[in-house]
Amino acid sequence: MRIFSLISLLLLLGLGIAHTASDKLNLDKLLNYMQTTYDENAVKRTKAWRRIIEQNHDKDELEQIKRVNQFFNFFEFTTDQQLWQQNDYWATPIEFIGEKAGDCEDFSIAKYFTLIELGMPVEKLRLTYVKALSLNQFHMVLAYYPKPSAMPLILDNIDGEIKPASARKDLVPVFSFNAQKLWLNKQKGRGQLVGSSQQLDSWSDLTSRYQLTDFFE
Repeated sequence: MRIFSLISLLLLLGLGIAHTASDKLNLDKLLNYMQTTYDENAVKRTKAWRRIIEQNHDKDELEQIKRVNQFFNFFEFTTDQQLWQQNDYWATPIEFIGEKAGDCEDFSIAKYFTLIELGMPVEKLRLTYVKALSLNQFHMVLAYYPKPSAMPLILDNIDGEIKPASARKDLVPVFSFNAQKLWLNKQKGRGQLVGSSQQLDSWSDLTSRYQLTDFFE
């Protein structure tokens, strides 16, 4: 896996506000899409995903990140070349659930948008590129910041146990981002603000492929 350009990465960032709280999901339409596009197992995974969201709205944030991390970490790791026959492909959460497989970006992105839908404040989440020393390659994780100055907790598909960034000696942060901002990271838990996603004038191909918005009324 290689690091994308910062512009390519930030083209994702509007997805977290693709629908409003007053919108209602047409679950039947979504399940029919999963059955037609994938199979019955994809339908079961989609139902389980929606249950995670329905049953955890009122849970505290630590319980939410635990449930979401556990759910997606049951999925299988594969490379973009193996699954999509492309060097770099960022799957939408719908595609990831349909395939039950993806690479580290797909795990992190699915967790990010699920937590956003659960009501997690966007400023508490950052998609974070790191250097995974044990793998000797770049890797993506999701960082959860309980408070702005707090050491973040890391949601990762390599190590399924949620740990503070300070306990992940195998990860060296490079940069992080969410739907609002972009940071360059020099220390674990800290980052230098270098820009805002509001500066972007257009959305990426991933935005147009994020099918979940088509299922809201």
